Formats: sequence, C-alpha cells, structure tokens
Amino acid sequence: MRRALIWSLLLSVIVAAALIGYAIAMSVGLERMRDASQHRLDTVSAELESDLGRYQYLPSLLEMTPGVFELLAAPGNAGLRDKVNRYLQGINATVGASNLYVLDRSGVCLAAADWNEPGTPVGSDFSFRPYMKDALAYGRGRFYGVGITSKRAGYYLSYALYQSGQARGVATVKVKLEDAEQGWRTLPGNLLLVDKRDVVILSSREELKFRPLAPLTPSLLSEIAETRAYGDAALEPLDWQVLESRGDDAAMVRLGGTVYLSSARHLSHPGWRLIMLDDVAPVRTAARVIAFSAALAAAVLLLLAIVLWQRQRALRSRLASQAALQAAYAGLEAKVVERTAELRSSLAQLGEEVETRKAIEADLRATQGELVHGGKMVALGQMSAGIVHELNQPLSALRTLSDNACVLLEMQRLGDVHDNLQHIARLVDRLGRLTRQLKSFAHKTSVSCTPVNVQQVIDNAQVMVSGRLREQGVEYSVAVTPAGLTVLAEEARLEQVLVNLLGNAIEAMADAPEKKLCIEAAPSSDGRCCIAVSDTGPGIRADIQAKLFEPFTSSKPAGTGLGLGLLISANIVREFGGSLSAHNLDGGGARFEIELPLAETIAETSHG
Repeated sequence: MRRALIWSLLLSVIVAAALIGYAIAMSVGLERMRDASQHRLDTVSAELESDLGRYQYLPSLLEMTPGVFELLAAPGNAGLRDKVNRYLQGINATVGASNLYVLDRSGVCLAAADWNEPGTPVGSDFSFRPYMKDALAYGRGRFYGVGITSKRAGYYLSYALYQSGQARGVATVKVKLEDAEQGWRTLPGNLLLVDKRDVVILSSREELKFRPLAPLTPSLLSEIAETRAYGDAALEPLDWQVLESRGDDAAMVRLGGTVYLSSARHLSHPGWRLIMLDDVAPVRTAARVIAFSAALAAAVLLLLAIVLWQRQRALRSRLASQAALQAAYAGLEAKVVERTAELRSSLAQLGEEVETRKAIEADLRATQGELVHGGKMVALGQMSAGIVHELNQPLSALRTLSDNACVLLEMQRLGDVHDNLQHIARLVDRLGRLTRQLKSFAHKTSVSCTPVNVQQVIDNAQVMVSGRLREQGVEYSVAVTPAGLTVLAEEARLEQVLVNLLGNAIEAMADAPEKKLCIEAAPSSDGRCCIAVSDTGPGIRADIQAKLFEPFTSSKPAGTGLGLGLLISANIVREFGGSLSAHNLDGGGARFEIELPLAETIAETSHG
C-alpha cells in the first residue's frame, strides 16, 4: 500500500507538470499572438482611418463653384448640367475618388463625375439614403453601402450646399476601399471590418463579406431593406460562436469549425470594428510539445531525487555515530557561531533595507517630477493636436484651389482666378495666425502680467480646441460683457488655462445627450473679472470635489490623465493674483470660475 501510494503520488506530479506546462504555454502563446494581432490592427486601422478621412474636405469645395448653385436653381438647363459634369470629372480625376456627384434637395442626382459612363447615378433618386437625410438635417453625413446604380460598395461622404443660409442641395463623394481590402490578404490571419449591425462589410476572405455575425432582428432587416445598404446580399449569418473572453476586445471564437483568437479594434466611425482572427492550432501544437517536455523533465527529476534520497539516507546512517560523539563538544561552539551569524545577517539586512529605502525615495522623487512634467506636456499635446487639425484642412484646400486656378487660367476665367487667389490669401492669413499663437504659447515662461483682452484670449483658446468641438458635436457659445473687457494676466498662460478647462469640458460631455459649452466673462462687484466655463456633462463627482485641485486627482479612466491639469491651472491663476474654483450646476453639468484683477481697476488705483 505504501509503495502504491508513493508511485501514485509520483505519477500525479508528472501529470500536474504536464498540465501546468500546457496551460503556461497556451497562455504565453495566445498573449504573444494577441500582441502581434494588436500591432497589425494598429497599422491597418491607421491606414483605414486615413482612407476614410482623406476626402472629407472635397464636397465642401463645391460651395465655392457658382455653376453648382446655378444648376441647383435650374436643374433642367442642359448646358449647366454639362458644365458641372465636366467640372466634377476634372476634380475627381485629380483627387482619385471613386465618384463625386451633386443632388438636389429631393435627392435626385443632377450631375456626376462619371456622367458619361455606364452605371452613372445621374437622374437617380437617393432620398432614401442615410447620407442624404443626415446632410440635410445636420450638414454632413457618412454611410457605407453598395451603390444602387454601380453595384459597387463604397464609403459615402455628403455635405449640404448652403446658399443664403439655406441648403440648396447635397454634394457627395464616394470612396472605394477595395485597395485596402486587397492589401489585407497579404497579412497573416483573417481580417474583418464589421459595421454597427455586426455585418462584415470588408474582409480578407471574400466568402465572409456581407454576412452578419449573428442572425439579424426583424427591425434591423427592415432598416436594411429601406436603405439598401448591402445591395442584393442574402445576409446569411456566419457560424460564429464566442467560446471564451480574454479581456478587452479579445476572445476565443469558433468560425466554420475552426477555433480562432479574435482581437478587435474600434474605429472612429460609430459602431465600426476591425477584427483580426488568428488560428490557434499552432499554439496548441506547441503547447502539447511543451507539456510532454515538462512531463519528461519532471519524471527525470523525480528519479534523480529518489537516487539522491537513497544515497543521503545511507550517508546519514553512517555519520550518525560520529555525530553523537561530537555533539557535546560542538554544541556550545555551534551556538556561538549561530548567534554570531544571525547578528551579522541582521546587520547586513538592516544595511540593505536602508539602501533600498534611499533608492525608493530617490525613484519616487524622480517619478513625481516626471509626472508633473507629463501633466504640462498633456496640455501642450492637446493644443498641438488642435493646431495640426486646423492646419490640415486649409493646406488641403490650398492645394485644390491652386490646381483649380491653373485650370481657370487655361480657360481664361480671370475673374474666377482672382476669387481663388483671394481665398488662398485668406487661408494663408489663417495659417499665420495659428502658427503665431502656438509660437507665443511655447516661448512665454516668465510671469509678466500686462493688460490682456479677454475676448481675444477666449478666441485663441477656442482655435486650439475647435477641431475637438466639431468632432464631438459640441454647441459652443461666448458672452463677454463689455466687449473690450481686459484683465491683468499673461496672455499665453491664460490661454493654457482656458484650453485645459475647455478640453476637460469636452471630455466630460463625451457621452452626454446634450453637449453645450458656454464661456461668460463680466466684471464683478469687487472690482475683479469673472471668467466662467460651463458644460452640460455629468458634473463633478462628490468623492473628488473636495480635493479637485490637489495633485493626481482625476475622474478620467486609468491611463488617460495624470490628474495634474487643474493643479497647474490653479497655480497659474494664483500667480496672476487671481483664483480658480469649481462647483456643480443645479440643472446638471459643472462650472469653473476664474477670478482675475481688472486691468482698468489697477490703472485707476495707480493714477489715484
């Protein structure tokens, strides 16, 4: 019984080693596979986002073309239609989009870049398309679907054409994504692009396209039938089964009888996800090899341990008699040596602990300094992102306008060339203002308070975050009373404070149903100026309101903020002789108030 129990125990150890080796190998292999998938998703998502955003400026250029509005006013004029058709064809040949066309308010296509090709949308009614409805309702629209006339899928960007404050029609550009899809087939694994209905719209495997991950509900099928998003596709559900979740945007799934590691990445287009599927069969094979190796190694080690144990048992029996004779003599000496060794060990451990604590304190001081510096760089990074966003559109427009001017010169349309050059000059002035603001912000470091125009500072700060305001769809308003209100401060650093407060408000309203951002500035009764920034977000949490201006206090998710922005802003305002405070509004949202000395009050005191 004893021998059987020992052998059972040894066999259990070997089996446990195999299982542990298999589990560790699978975990490490899947994690490496997930990291590789994330790197591929980073590259693919960046390229796809670039393709989707490349032509956003194009429909808006048609607002500067008088012939377009003339055609919208007289859709039956064949001469105007031919003129606009050829103009759109020229623009589209330059930029390389799939198609560019103009619709009237009823959704009927009046002119298109492919007017002389089979499958042209000219004369077709697109009033049922979501991008048409969104453009008339919100000014812009976007939609992915199969073309009604061309039968080719594409990404549609629409833009309402306004004249005298009214939408006269809609300009639409169609972007083809087949080139990106072709490139996916050279990548390892299977890549899918899924829309908000969980329907595969792009894939490195052609047989997966226009198939949902799960059966569609009757309401979704009705919506799809109304918009005809997928053409004549049967929308047969895939054999998709989630087996195990492995953290955020990763899972083990079964598709068509094969088990894959699924890694997902959300795109800026609402509801769109990139999914990378990697076959886990190679990882399982490697894990089985490692499990066998672990079992073999455990068996060898156990055999060696048994041999050593038997040798040690014989040696202990032989030395037992000698140890008994020397025990009395060596007992006292052993105690002295033991106590001395313990004392030396304690002293050594104490010294190591002291050195360790010194090193930890130094690391903490260095880390705290890096975090403070990081907080400062966050504000500069947010402003830089806004500046880059503001530079991209004027530069793209400059390129198109200059090309258009060359075409107009060849056509001897000198009046239109003059208008184009004036528009280019205004865009250059706008770029100059943006670069001067960034340069001023970056070089002012010492505190030197001078009279500063409040309206100008607010306008400069709004330029820094204008891109984020548009992306989030925030309704923005400013009220400065009186118009020439001035305070005693430093213009660049006061802009930094306002950019931080505006950025925080935009982030707070990310999920709010109503997004309104308001800046108010007016003199107070005590001879100071109050600048208030109000939003309609969720407000300040009760657990952080008391320590809002303390270091490392933040309501943002981990990894998205250091909790130093408000501390730095409060210190800047304090250096100007003012104060920064915050409270929640009764109707919802938060209000941050900056109090600064009025420049007029300082001047009157000095004269008195």
